[in-house]
Amino acid sequence: EKLSKLYDTYVRTPVEIIWQDWRARIGSFIILFYMLTAIIGPHLVDPVRNGEGPGVVQPFQNMQFPLGTDDMGRDLLSMLVYSTPDMLIMMFTGAATTIIIGTAAGAVAGYRGGWVDNVVSAVTDVFINIPGYPLIMTLSLLLPITENPVLIGMLISVMAWGGLSRKMRSQVLTLRNESFVEASRAVGQPTRLIVFKDILPHLMPYAMINLASTARRIIFTAAGLYFLGILPYGDPNWGTMLNRAYQGGAFYTPGQMHWFIFPALAIIFIGIGLVLLSQSLDRVFNPRVRARHEKRTESSTPVEGEY
Repeated sequence: EKLSKLYDTYVRTPVEIIWQDWRARIGSFIILFYMLTAIIGPHLVDPVRNGEGPGVVQPFQNMQFPLGTDDMGRDLLSMLVYSTPDMLIMMFTGAATTIIIGTAAGAVAGYRGGWVDNVVSAVTDVFINIPGYPLIMTLSLLLPITENPVLIGMLISVMAWGGLSRKMRSQVLTLRNESFVEASRAVGQPTRLIVFKDILPHLMPYAMINLASTARRIIFTAAGLYFLGILPYGDPNWGTMLNRAYQGGAFYTPGQMHWFIFPALAIIFIGIGLVLLSQSLDRVFNPRVRARHEKRTESSTPVEGEY
């Protein structure tokens, strides 16, 4: 019964709520498409090679290069497919790092108060007010992160966790005086257990909603930093494709516009998917929606002995 209840609460109910929301369905399908592209795509598409075809082949005119080529004769489809794994790794790593650091810092500062709150808030304010792009530019030169998408995602999260920490702190300030927290404090529970068992579970819905929106900001930031040349160039990705297209004049040359349109669409569509998913997660974690859904499900379950 316990396993069945856990399954209903954490698996079946969220999935059914998501499936009933058109935004969640579209967003989930978009993210799933990108994940399948990252996992299966490299096994179906040949690796990127310079000069494998003529320069600037138009899209949908050659089955060998369905999306065309750039000025170096590289297949744009191959570049998009082989760029997807690293970009998704950056996105998920950066978003997860932002959520973990921001939630932990905000929870500790809001619950402990006093000098702990002052110190954590001071550090948070420093990171909020430091210009993000110059900081990332400096750190990217000092750290060997060129070929490691995990470290790049963690580096980009430096720009994002401060604002989330402030939001989490304000949430904890309203929770630390609740009756269930007072009860745990009265029976002598240590601070770490109160924070992790009583307070953090109430913050997780807000954290998960912010996870999707933070992932969108991370992917836009990564592509922008590569486009501007702030992050060092490694393997081709969406940002470097846009940079090469800009340098090659594709932005104002009609016959080369496909060169920047396809990587731009890759960035736009994953952003749309994350926005739709973020909007729908509010319904998943809304207790009224969950209770109404569970009540409707229980009322439709036949009682034993009924025919």
